[in-house]
Amino acid sequence: MYKGKDLIKLGYRICSRCIYDESVPNISFDSEGVCNYCRMIETFKEEYQTGKPEGKQKLNAILEKIKKAGKGKKYDVVVGVSGGTDSSYMMHKCVVDWGLRPLAVHYDNTWNTSIATENIRKVLSKLNVDLYTHVVDNKESDDIFKSFFLASVPELDAPTDIAYAETMYRAAWKHKIKYTFEGHSFIEEGISPLGSAYMDGKYISGIHKTFGKLKMKTFPNMTFSHFMFWTVAARIKKIRPLWYIDYSKEEAKKLIKQEYGWLDYGGHHLENRLTAFNHSFYFPEKFNIDQRNNTLSALVRAGKMPKEEGLKTYASPPFIEDELITYFKKRLEISDEEFDAIMNRPKKSFRDYKTYKWRFELLRPLFYILYKSNLVYKSFYQKFCFPLPQK
Repeated sequence: MYKGKDLIKLGYRICSRCIYDESVPNISFDSEGVCNYCRMIETFKEEYQTGKPEGKQKLNAILEKIKKAGKGKKYDVVVGVSGGTDSSYMMHKCVVDWGLRPLAVHYDNTWNTSIATENIRKVLSKLNVDLYTHVVDNKESDDIFKSFFLASVPELDAPTDIAYAETMYRAAWKHKIKYTFEGHSFIEEGISPLGSAYMDGKYISGIHKTFGKLKMKTFPNMTFSHFMFWTVAARIKKIRPLWYIDYSKEEAKKLIKQEYGWLDYGGHHLENRLTAFNHSFYFPEKFNIDQRNNTLSALVRAGKMPKEEGLKTYASPPFIEDELITYFKKRLEISDEEFDAIMNRPKKSFRDYKTYKWRFELLRPLFYILYKSNLVYKSFYQKFCFPLPQK
């Protein structure tokens, strides 16, 4: 059962600015009691001039380059869509406010909720935006997810994130598009702690080869050679527009509800059942990781939520959809006994399996150049290209 994290009663040291505590991976505190993640966000805000006129100017300059690169083509930019708040709002901004001609791209891991699917349809149909979707074979997808569950690692949903990125690159390459947009806000969502989760194509293929039963045929994995081609050769730029502007998720929800009949699915990461299982049950129950503290800390840090409210919410159990665990067992064909045995297996991490991590660290100077050129995200450079302390 979820134990909660009443940090005050546990006597944990808590950041003076957010609700990150000393149990967060690779955390440190300065003389003012401010954690290194709050300081990291400060550097992000300074670099991107988030919410300031200078930030808007930076984004406008990017938009002009996108329009110039898109001349003579059907689309200007690839925009990832999930049916969630951020991507739906960003699609609205692209068409209504920025005058772009986006191609919506979706990776369907076959675990979507009906609400998410309907949200995508509502927004795109009203904006008259085309949709490019890659649907993985559902048996193959389940085999990959089950492999990660059997591997006893926390990154149960890492295959979805990797496949999403690869699908966006493939769509951009097919339609000769040089820019991709992703709806992420470090102001509203924060940045995942360094070492709390890891993902790359070799990690996925290695775990699946060890624990899976089916061949990987329809899953769009991103190998290192693919990654290098998309970034170095094809030079497809990755932009997160919400990093530049003053963005409020609550205001965004109001707008898309009013304009498109968008429906709320109950919380961050809950638009997909696999992701919901991962964040609401698997993370906290097996690994004592509650990633709500990323968003809660971000809101407290930004002054959008009182610290006391953030701590209280963090100490309460995450929302779990009725029958979600039963659905997970049934889809992956796992008995109650096997499920309990797997949940009780010793915890492992990406350090126990083969990954590209050493290559990312070795090529850090290259990835610095790529990040400065908007070819990889700054968060990727900071989280993947530096050695992490050993546990």
